[in-house]
Amino acid sequence: MITHGNEIKLFSGNSNKELSKAIAKKLNTELADNEVCTFSDGEINVHIKETVRGRDLFIIQSTCNPVNDNLMELLIMIDAAKRASAGRITAVIPYFGYARQDRKARSRDPITAKLVANLITAAGADRVLTMDLHAEQIQGFFDIPVDNLLGGPTLYNYFAKQNNIDVVVAPDLGSVKRSRKLAEKFGVPIAIIDKRRPKANVMEVMSIIGDVKGKRCLMIDDMIDTAGTLCQGAQAIKDAGATEVYAGCTHAVLSGPAVERLKNSAITKLVMLDTVHLPEEKKEKLLGKIEILSVADIFAAAIENVYLDKPMSKLYD
Repeated sequence: MITHGNEIKLFSGNSNKELSKAIAKKLNTELADNEVCTFSDGEINVHIKETVRGRDLFIIQSTCNPVNDNLMELLIMIDAAKRASAGRITAVIPYFGYARQDRKARSRDPITAKLVANLITAAGADRVLTMDLHAEQIQGFFDIPVDNLLGGPTLYNYFAKQNNIDVVVAPDLGSVKRSRKLAEKFGVPIAIIDKRRPKANVMEVMSIIGDVKGKRCLMIDDMIDTAGTLCQGAQAIKDAGATEVYAGCTHAVLSGPAVERLKNSAITKLVMLDTVHLPEEKKEKLLGKIEILSVADIFAAAIENVYLDKPMSKLYD
């Protein structure tokens, strides 16, 4: 058990209990006792079953599907802890939902990511700990400290051990920065899929910039939702002469037709992190096609650094 002034307390919502337990195990502690349930009309009720007065609280909750329920759980847990006189509250959000709504793409559009940031702050969070925000500028939406951890190094370490990557492919222009960093670490060239998106979750591949013929390619993205971008991109790479296509992502949201698309895709293997809980039925359908890596050690190290007021910079090196 970590000891430093006031005792540390780890709480978990219902979104990703497995990850919460793994983080607690890495910290050589257990999840604190709390109950999160739902009334018959859908209202969420939270009851903290042990004292938290003056304690350093870390509330672990991804705001994934069902997004609104999990977000409300997080907000209510923060409020309950605040009203119970917790010393400091850190919202640990491995996957931050609503991050794609970070700007006004059209007139009269909301900036929902900013609204969610306001809600978390107003609920009483003193700090946010998250991973691979879809848009890095969301850190500036908060008026409290935000640590945006990186999932890329975990994916890099996995593929580096396999030693089977010749080209890193950016699935869209928004992923170029992330893909270039990874390509530099591998010491391989980068290719880019130039696409246009006529409407949300619909993607049409235009062309591939770079040489993928006869190459083993790796596509990296921060998240996979319906998997349309990834699967169409993988097929385009294959059609351009690539021998194998691998993929990696931090947040495997996998909604709608994603599982069937991935199952029937040209992707040899998809490596994902466990920021979002993947139900057993989805794992079974993708058996042999996916590999899940845990981020428990990264979040455990970050929680310990926050708790002990140690610098976070080593986690970004």
